[in-house]
Amino acid sequence: MSYPNTYKRKIISLAVLSVLGTSQQAIADDTPVEKIVTAPIVVTATRTEQNSFDLPVAIDVVERKDIQDGQLQMTLSESLIRIPGITAQSRTNQSQDPQISSRGFGSRSSFGVRGIRVYVDGIPLSMPDGQGQPGIVDLSAIKSIEVMRGPFSALYGNSSGGVIQMLTEDAPKTPEIGGSVMFGSDDTKRQILNTTGTSENIEYLLNVSNFETDGYRKHSSGDKQQATAKFKINISDATKINALVNWFEQDAEDPLGLPRVATANDPSAFSNPKAVPNSANRANTRVSRRHTQAGFNIEHALNEDNKINLMTYVGNRNNLQYLSTSTTTTAGRASEIARDFWGTDLRWDNKGNLLSLPYNISLGLTYGEMNDARLDINTDNGVKRTLTTGNTNSALNRDEDNISRNFDQYIQGKLSLTDNVDFHAGARHTKVKLKVKDNFLTGTGNNGNNSGSVEYQKTTPVIGTVWKVTPTFNLYANYGKGFETPTFIEAAYNTVNNGAPNLTLKPSESRNYELGAKTLISDNHQINFNVFKIDTDNEIVTKETNSFNRSVYANAKKTKRKGVEFSIDSSYSNNISTYFSYSLLDAKFDADFTSTLSNGSQSIIQSGNKIPGTYRSQIYGEVAWKYSPLGFKTAFEGRHNSKVYVNDINSDSASSYTIFNLRAGFEQNLAHWRLSEYVRVENMFDKEYIGSVRINDSNNRFFEPAAGRNYLLGLGAQYKF
Repeated sequence: MSYPNTYKRKIISLAVLSVLGTSQQAIADDTPVEKIVTAPIVVTATRTEQNSFDLPVAIDVVERKDIQDGQLQMTLSESLIRIPGITAQSRTNQSQDPQISSRGFGSRSSFGVRGIRVYVDGIPLSMPDGQGQPGIVDLSAIKSIEVMRGPFSALYGNSSGGVIQMLTEDAPKTPEIGGSVMFGSDDTKRQILNTTGTSENIEYLLNVSNFETDGYRKHSSGDKQQATAKFKINISDATKINALVNWFEQDAEDPLGLPRVATANDPSAFSNPKAVPNSANRANTRVSRRHTQAGFNIEHALNEDNKINLMTYVGNRNNLQYLSTSTTTTAGRASEIARDFWGTDLRWDNKGNLLSLPYNISLGLTYGEMNDARLDINTDNGVKRTLTTGNTNSALNRDEDNISRNFDQYIQGKLSLTDNVDFHAGARHTKVKLKVKDNFLTGTGNNGNNSGSVEYQKTTPVIGTVWKVTPTFNLYANYGKGFETPTFIEAAYNTVNNGAPNLTLKPSESRNYELGAKTLISDNHQINFNVFKIDTDNEIVTKETNSFNRSVYANAKKTKRKGVEFSIDSSYSNNISTYFSYSLLDAKFDADFTSTLSNGSQSIIQSGNKIPGTYRSQIYGEVAWKYSPLGFKTAFEGRHNSKVYVNDINSDSASSYTIFNLRAGFEQNLAHWRLSEYVRVENMFDKEYIGSVRINDSNNRFFEPAAGRNYLLGLGAQYKF
């Protein structure tokens, strides 16, 4: 079946608008007619620009307006909460990355993001062992975020749950300079300065920002300075070079979690949600981070049908985390990591016809390396003990180099069997090596030479098809295998008593099935729906914990995930729009296994127990309105999360909650100036609830209370030359 030319012309023109970054609201700013809802153009699913509507994958795009309008723009949890299948919980403190998981993958993470691959402009923010740090990126420089779930994420390598890719702003032809200031609750302040434009054949973007806050809870103050520099050099029509530099420095206090006794059984009966455990003050728990990285992407078109792409990146990171190791004394420890990392990706893209059938195909090689110099030093009152010859004062616990490498090969392609049936397939062979070089060989407290290495290999195939039933209704199906290796955090100990690295952990392997439908209704409604099933062997779980903040991980035999994801994006006359998303997830252990609790007792984790950190249901809804004559826009948001278990034995949980938010703002265009003012009220009915949980916390401090009613006020100005 061939599509009518009028439909083709509409899709082409709308795709061009999407690529140029035209917001949906802009289409309807000066007319009372209904705006047109369109599927965005994405690059993450196939590595080349494709209309997301015609892809056999669950992929959504968070637009600039949803990232920046009325938002603090500090963590991904602000904007990812609207995406079905994604859990993005704010930790209400700057010392921890937001808890991000996709279909339950990554829910166990206490530090960074695991189980999900994270990118910015195609440059990895995930290390070879799977650790990801999305906090590297300043969201005030981001134009969109692509979020892919399901089997095709396996084509990005060592990840099981999905891919998050942030795309930076494009430079305009005419230079601009601007800035904004924000003020909020708890003495929160943020300032942003930026300049962007084009000079001859060079497009540029420079963005710097400063953030500081006292924090909602006690002992949760923090500050962060960030800078982003992006350059695109158009050497010729066929050759382009993109360079991206990200830098930040951060210091933040860690208020830790609260035990059940401090939060009461009913989250509405908090005695003091701002409280912190005494050990946080005694050990002065906190973190300092310094990170710099640069990435380069060279694109060269050999001809109309062939293109090569070379990406390379390099960087370093210093992380110093002060932890408490006692609930009654000032004892603690400092975990210090000095990291150097680099990597590269070489890809060839080809398109053409095979037996008169259109196709495109990509072939690539990827290499990455990370070198961590790791120290673990005992502290008193939050001060590191002085290292002595022979470690006579037992200051040193660990001194080692952690090295991880990956070398991958991948292939991905699409074949259009008919005008309305596309076949997609791909495969990736991943090889990851973890190596430990022990430098703590003599002196008090050393436990021998614990050097060693382990290597993991796996080929993960994926296959999918989309049937374009009508020009506005598509059905799709896909299947694939996933692969996730242990990170160095999970391989750190084989016993909780400062043991040797745990290099006997197996990688988890999953089988992913997905069916879905996408439809456009009357040019002003887009509906996405899918159901999925995931069977996983050897899922990496916590085996044993102790009060020294050390955890030993093991492999659970089997887990199962089943779920439904639904979203509808609608627009109406008079510039009214709505968005609604719903996620249903049943994530559970499918075989018994044994875990050792912090008190030393053995516990059987029973088949049927829920995987902690996974929410059975999540709902997000939004009603927005714009009144163009006054440059006014506003939106009312609602969010609901079901209860969530905090440990593998399912002995405790955080209750469900529902909160509502309101944002509003004005924008004026005066000659060369664009001015904006906005306000946001979060948790407007002052609901007391647990915003995030610490999975399997060794001291039963599972609960991190969310902020009560809080506000954000912002002012911005942009000058266009």
